[in-house]
Amino acid sequence: MNILGLLLPLWVLDWSGSLCVVVSLIYLFQKRLAYWHWSNASLLPYFLLFISGAQWMLAGLQVSYLIFGIHGLYLWWLESKRDAGLIRFNEAAWYAVTWVASIAIFLVTVIVTDFKESWNWVQFGAVSLALIANFATTRKWAWSWGVWIAVNAVQAVYFVHLELWAQFGLQFILAGMSVYGWLEWRKDEARVAPVTA
Repeated sequence: MNILGLLLPLWVLDWSGSLCVVVSLIYLFQKRLAYWHWSNASLLPYFLLFISGAQWMLAGLQVSYLIFGIHGLYLWWLESKRDAGLIRFNEAAWYAVTWVASIAIFLVTVIVTDFKESWNWVQFGAVSLALIANFATTRKWAWSWGVWIAVNAVQAVYFVHLELWAQFGLQFILAGMSVYGWLEWRKDEARVAPVTA
């Protein structure tokens, strides 16, 4: 891919984005804000990678991820202030804003995608699941990890088709990390769940 006169091999975009994602998940397990910084850092190489291959839904997903990333970072900060009793905020409005924006982006990418190409249906499934998983992640719901595992399974098949080998291998790492994240977040939910008599 030619970027400002610099010829950048696609494998550089593939591997650099994948490395950022792995680092981001280490922070996500601990529900630390650095997750959002590393996750957002992966978006530019992935966006360029998918644009270069006319993978419009996956490219649009990167834009949605950026909206989720900026929103999630701020939302987690607001929630930490709320939990400390320092502020109150309109939670319903804040939780809805990224969902609406992401659906709008998704609809645009669906419109420009040629569904006569059967592989684009696989892309559609992966992106649909990823949007659900990402929304649930911003809410810190443990079940989001299960949806991420489904995303990884669908994307692994799709990335073999595209011959994006770092992305393909990354899906197995992410699925394993998702199992760990799911177990950790379920422990957290059990700790804060009200005790019933």
